[in-house]
Amino acid sequence: MEIIEIKTRVKKAVANALEMDQTDISDDANFIFDLGADSMQSMLLIAAFEEEFDIEMELEKAQEIQTISGAVDFIATYL
Repeated sequence: MEIIEIKTRVKKAVANALEMDQTDISDDANFIFDLGADSMQSMLLIAAFEEEFDIEMELEKAQEIQTISGAVDFIATYL
């Protein structure tokens, strides 16, 4: 899968989980500081990524992801 497709799908999953417009999410957006995600929403993001990409991520490492680009890189290792 191409990185550009992963990025698009990551933004889609984030937009759905955080109930926001996908166009408001920049490539380097931080989930907490830029997008306002709290700890509960961070868990929802992990679940959204797993569902979107049909993968099972290592929870401890997934919780360390803080940005859109970080999520794209991390998810790419599973695909």
